[in-house]
Amino acid sequence: MSLFATLAAAGEPKPARIVSTTPSVTGILLAMDAPLVASAATTPSRLTDAKGFFSQWAKVADQRGVEVLYRNLRFDIEAVIAQDPDLLVASATGADSAAPYRAELEAQGVPTLVVDYSKHSWQELATELGRHTGLERQAQAAIQRFDAYTAEVAAAIAPPQGPVSVVGYNIAGSYSIGRQASPQARLLEALGFQVAELPEALAGKVTRASDFQFISRENLPAAIAGDSVFLLGASDDDVQAFLADPVLANLSAVREKRVYALGPSSFRIDYYSGRQMIDNVARHFR
Repeated sequence: MSLFATLAAAGEPKPARIVSTTPSVTGILLAMDAPLVASAATTPSRLTDAKGFFSQWAKVADQRGVEVLYRNLRFDIEAVIAQDPDLLVASATGADSAAPYRAELEAQGVPTLVVDYSKHSWQELATELGRHTGLERQAQAAIQRFDAYTAEVAAAIAPPQGPVSVVGYNIAGSYSIGRQASPQARLLEALGFQVAELPEALAGKVTRASDFQFISRENLPAAIAGDSVFLLGASDDDVQAFLADPVLANLSAVREKRVYALGPSSFRIDYYSGRQMIDNVARHFR
């Protein structure tokens, strides 16, 4: 499907009460100062606050009075109606997808904007959200603030000379190498790092691919081409587990302890998690 599909009629006035059924996009709406009144919450975990709001933007949401639309991503049409939204932002894919409920939304006349965050950067989503909500200026301002912060930090750090690998290590039992086109790799390159991809010789070992190429644990040492390693969605405890893995003991990055956590929120990059990732990287290279 296209980047955006809208159920709202053309010519609708600028929305004043937006609800989000996709927590992965809620942070983008907050960054662009959208009139967000409520957001769905996911199941509480180490990535969220007690309500299920993602930790990178939860405080901002609380400061702005954003309410919990419903919890644990359990779609609730009555909760949506109770908020009386003039725009609902929904996801086309993922655990927070509202695609199965489009008929209910249509029946209730709820203007709905459907986005696909799996294929687009947060900047692309912000640009299109701005276009569809009349908040183009605010969307571009958020992007410019992010770019300025990235440039400021890039000027203040000293990246290593050699290439680095972005690694998904034991995430729900999976292992993967980030592509240069992944949001995490692009952000590292904007900070001055050279990101190495999976060696071509291992292409036949890839079990599935998206922004990351997934491989077996046994193939992980050969798949890491970088002299340093950044761990996706990781904390400092995850770094210690990586360093202690006997399968990886011969990697130069392990021997010389050049393994760094990108932070738990780096799994998906938006305005807020991107800034957190930048800060996590910068603390090792200032």
